[in-house]
Amino acid sequence: MKNVKKEALLWLQLSSFIAIWAVILYLTKTQLAINWEAVRKLPDVITVYVILSFSFTKWFWRWPIFRGWLVPLPDLQGTWAGYINSNWKDPATGNHITAVPIKLVIRQTFSTISCALFTKESESYSTVAQISEDEDSDTFYLRYNYTNRPKATIRDRSTIHDGAVRLRVISRPERLLEGEFWTSRCTAGDISLKFLGHELLEKFPDPHRK
Repeated sequence: MKNVKKEALLWLQLSSFIAIWAVILYLTKTQLAINWEAVRKLPDVITVYVILSFSFTKWFWRWPIFRGWLVPLPDLQGTWAGYINSNWKDPATGNHITAVPIKLVIRQTFSTISCALFTKESESYSTVAQISEDEDSDTFYLRYNYTNRPKATIRDRSTIHDGAVRLRVISRPERLLEGEFWTSRCTAGDISLKFLGHELLEKFPDPHRK
């Protein structure tokens, strides 16, 4: 799915350029007309336009005013907290893994998105990630592939592996991500996450440290 709607973007680009030109002519007390004096202001217009374009791709695209009609993708950046349930069995106990606390950290720009998932025992980093929309239901999904690296001390029972995740984006009544995952270890499971905040964690929180 595209990050912007092309028709709306073209209209916004054209109207913004004209508006910047008009403002610069007004501030420099230049006649608002297509003449040589107005044309000489074009380098200033282009400079301001480039700065605003950079600001849009860096920050402004997140603003609610652009949501929907111009930027269709949801802003998911931040830390999400929740649990996973897996059909993987612990070799030591033979039990399935249930209700494992996790933190999912999503870093998102106008054109890129990456995911890092942390548990007490491992870290997973996305290799490919994207947001797509099911146009029939107007539902957004976050999909990504990842590599999981358990801590070295537990790799006798939990090996490094690859996997894939598919999460449905829920906005109301609260911000949630819900879905499932599959791994190269021939295991699968469910994921449930709730938006925690905009701080981007770099590891699973240690409850023994303040």
